[in-house]
Amino acid sequence: MHNAQKPDLADLPTASRLLRSTAIAVGVAAALLIAVVLPAEYAVDPTGIGRLLGLTEMGAVKMAIAREAEQEVSSAMASAPAITAQAPRPPAAAAVPAPVQASAPAKEAPAAKAEEMTLTLAPGQGVEIKAKMRKGASVTYVWVTDGPKLNFDTHGDGNGISYHGYGKGSESRSEGTLTAAFDGSHGWFWRNRAGKSVTVTLKVTGDFNGLKRLV
Repeated sequence: MHNAQKPDLADLPTASRLLRSTAIAVGVAAALLIAVVLPAEYAVDPTGIGRLLGLTEMGAVKMAIAREAEQEVSSAMASAPAITAQAPRPPAAAAVPAPVQASAPAKEAPAAKAEEMTLTLAPGQGVEIKAKMRKGASVTYVWVTDGPKLNFDTHGDGNGISYHGYGKGSESRSEGTLTAAFDGSHGWFWRNRAGKSVTVTLKVTGDFNGLKRLV
């Protein structure tokens, strides 16, 4: 146990080697930042590599969706009706107990609602469809275009919350389950960047209080 050989000092890296390795690592990280991260996240492509790899287009879509979501939230907040405070109700008078009657049979749970809407978006046009939902309520949905992709932002607002995102991207079809995070309006916003008119059809089934076009 005491016969282990100590490393030769000549085999250890010198300070100049360590500095050179560190400089190389920093250079590689900076190159990846400029050539990959900036084009993919912010559509900034100073080298042109991001455009060749298709990363710049990806970053442009992300930035466009983020800007559209901010504009849509600002528009919704500007058009939201003011909330009027209500005076507290006076306490109710003590009620006289009524005679005991036979209980009525329990009501069956309401059947799930189903609704469908079809809209056509002109080039550059944005459209939003929302459903009134209570917290914890769920719906299943599917929307599909007639071919081209649409930029979309699935989100909710209401109950003092101006924006709550469920997902965004650029697709020609999307389906899934949406569970309301709070009482309010929840739904979908689309923007047509295809350069031609696009028709989208939305089908929703579950616990909600009707679909309404807001934009």
